[in-house]
Amino acid sequence: MIKLYGIPRSRSLRVSWTLEELGLDWQYQHINFANGDGRDPAFLAVNPCGKVPALVDEGYAITESAAIVLYLAEKYGAGKLLPRGGTHDSALHHKWVSYIISELEQPLWSMGKHKFALPEEQRLAAMLPIAKWEFDKAAAIAEKWLPDSEFLLGEQFTVADILLGHTLLWATRFEQEIPPRLAAYRDRITARPAMIKGLAKEEGKLE
Repeated sequence: MIKLYGIPRSRSLRVSWTLEELGLDWQYQHINFANGDGRDPAFLAVNPCGKVPALVDEGYAITESAAIVLYLAEKYGAGKLLPRGGTHDSALHHKWVSYIISELEQPLWSMGKHKFALPEEQRLAAMLPIAKWEFDKAAAIAEKWLPDSEFLLGEQFTVADILLGHTLLWATRFEQEIPPRLAAYRDRITARPAMIKGLAKEEGKLE
């Protein structure tokens, strides 16, 4: 049985969403950092960084959300969620994944760190407007790149759509302004049954 360690609505939602898109059986373990779960030796054996998400599949531990969802798509997708390797579509997919993680998400995590994740003495309020400027710039580029098709790669829903949809949800929770086409894309993508089911399982509404 695949086991996912996470926190509802965190980056672990990318993984639970992917697991549901692939129709896999999996268990969810909520890591409550306030209760010290992140320092539990059993959890640290899975991820020594003490962060979520982390996934165990057949005794093998995997960390970093983008790596986890790519692994799941490669192992269990059978042609779903990823374009064929070595194609122009594959190059476009890899570009989107890299951009989402390194440019669009990075300033959001800077906001998170300086709002709540870092120790209070390490937080800098002056970082917040800088991170907003970075996000707005990255979002404007993503808005221009966004195709007229339903998904980022035309008719095929992929890992890149999961990563972008979740990142835009995160931006919305951080009260960032989302360009109109990206906002419409966010609403359409995150209405998928697999995303709703994955979130419900994380929140304990489903077994």
